[in-house]
Amino acid sequence: MPKVEDFLTKEQEQKLIQTIKVAEKNTSGEIRVHIEKTSDKPPMDRALEVFHFLKMNETELKNGVLLYVAIESKQFAIIGDEGIHNKVTDSFWDSTKEIVLSHFAKNEFAKGLELGILEVGEKLKNYFPYQSNDTNELSDEISKG
Repeated sequence: MPKVEDFLTKEQEQKLIQTIKVAEKNTSGEIRVHIEKTSDKPPMDRALEVFHFLKMNETELKNGVLLYVAIESKQFAIIGDEGIHNKVTDSFWDSTKEIVLSHFAKNEFAKGLELGILEVGEKLKNYFPYQSNDTNELSDEISKG
């Protein structure tokens, strides 16, 4: 079975971190990726736990987004904070999820996450445009469980 450390190469991980920085340049939103081996919980439930564990619910505008992956259980979820949910419908996430999962189906995990992150950044800038006084409230590093 694949290990979390082997899911992405160091180069792919660094590229994803750079992609998060690029995506966040257009929005005050905060984007994170969390990768873990497995979860016995439904993906959205586990993603919500990780969201709170990473303190993503503590951003000023409540506009954090988490892309959650459990590699062995083949689970993926994307979750946003209440500031986003108050402005968008559930279908807001569908196209992003489709982009990511279509690449995952071809074992293009880094590409799927990269395109998903860019899509989230594009969508968030409409609701949460970049502010000149914006600070990066959350780490851009990939978290692992």
